[in-house]
Amino acid sequence: MALEIGKNKLTLEQVQQVALKNEKVKLAPIAKKKIKIAHEFLKKKSDSGEVIYGVNTGFGILSNVKVEAKDLAQLQLNLLRSHAVGTGEPLSREKVRAMVLLRAANLTQGHSGVSVRVVEGLIDLLNHDITPWIPEQGSVGASGDLSPLAHLALVLIGEGKAYVNGKLVSGKKALEIKKLKPVSLGPKEGLALINGTQFMAALAVFAVLESERLFRVASISSAMTLEALRGTSTAFDEKIHAVRPHPGQIETAKIMRDLLNHPKKSEIAKSHVNCTRVQDPYSLRCIPQVHGASLDTIRFVRETIEREINSVTDNPLVFPKEGEVLSGGNFHGQYLALAMDYLSIAMAEIGSISEQRIEKMINPAISDLPAFLMKKAGINSGFMIVQVAAASIVSENKTLCHPASVDTIPTSADKEDHVSMGAWASRKCLMVVKNVERILAMELMAAAQGIDLLRPLKSTEKLEKIHAQVRKKVPYFEEDAPFYESIEAITTVIATF
Repeated sequence: MALEIGKNKLTLEQVQQVALKNEKVKLAPIAKKKIKIAHEFLKKKSDSGEVIYGVNTGFGILSNVKVEAKDLAQLQLNLLRSHAVGTGEPLSREKVRAMVLLRAANLTQGHSGVSVRVVEGLIDLLNHDITPWIPEQGSVGASGDLSPLAHLALVLIGEGKAYVNGKLVSGKKALEIKKLKPVSLGPKEGLALINGTQFMAALAVFAVLESERLFRVASISSAMTLEALRGTSTAFDEKIHAVRPHPGQIETAKIMRDLLNHPKKSEIAKSHVNCTRVQDPYSLRCIPQVHGASLDTIRFVRETIEREINSVTDNPLVFPKEGEVLSGGNFHGQYLALAMDYLSIAMAEIGSISEQRIEKMINPAISDLPAFLMKKAGINSGFMIVQVAAASIVSENKTLCHPASVDTIPTSADKEDHVSMGAWASRKCLMVVKNVERILAMELMAAAQGIDLLRPLKSTEKLEKIHAQVRKKVPYFEEDAPFYESIEAITTVIATF
């Protein structure tokens, strides 16, 4: 069943389905009607000779240069060619597909003035599995993601490069292979294709969804660590969190209670009911406060991104009902830049507190477990360097969390004098998220080892199931081994969480 765009709001999950699962896409009839109305309106305006930015003028500081009617098609073509200046590694297939979908959805709202053929051309790229080659560097996220979107749009007109059947070919060849015809650009259509935030928004969709998944992983790994360290679940008592009612904190505490106490307390927990320890370290005791703050951040960012992918980020905008074509700045990526910087910080904190829990497990002065989680420590280094590796990644994240959104470099001869750097904010947020996944994999591996060192005592039913999943991929370690292989194996386990 195809996803119908232009009728209902897009969800992040729908974008992911099209990007990863190759779900087909079609244009809603109501959207087609709106597109046609806006296109006819703009065409009449253009034919009348009225000066309209981006339709019969130059771009940026050249907006005062009037372009003759005979050159309008060439104007749009030149725009795409001149703006395709990306560099760096090519964007992954799924992220490009997300970009194409978001660009098509943006144009369905009837405020861009493009023809139906342009939108259907974008849908054709998705449904025929043509993936434009788009370098990841080149956007400052101000007048939209101009460069990456230009690379996308070139394929639509039979230029640029694209992947078809796993091979990189010319845009012209890609269309020929799939028996598609290039789109001929009309007034403003080149500009409409590249004015927008779809590069940074596409990356943001994946950053949010991955962050939500890793929050679930962090809840599980922290609960297993608490068990391995024979910590107390008292800090998760609902009465504590009711008097500081942040939603994320309350929910995180509930998740921890569910993992640690239901349907009943574990044998491990019962074994130390009368121990002398009064309080656990913050990395255990403050899980609801730290994880919960990140959860609230993730939810805030999700709302921002959902709003963005259902917005019109073109310029100028066409309002047929009001009889107006208005120039504004909806292409500016500040909302995304700030949101991605915020999410980077929130996820880095998930990784930071996870690393500290690893440190507690390998430290015999705190854990009461064998040093470095190995019975024969000395001849074996055990999990010593696992924690070192985690610490290095945490430090790397600190650098990546320097906000992109506080930077700006004037561009386009100072016409675009404040830029968002949202593209870089999204790119580095995904780096942070990937780093956190690796740290959590290390914690999960260490926590499973710690629980095994407490055998024959068992944890809760839920955590024992997770432990069994880990053990299907990674063994209990009697002696040193190349741990990098196990870390990679565990990432495949937590991908299902």
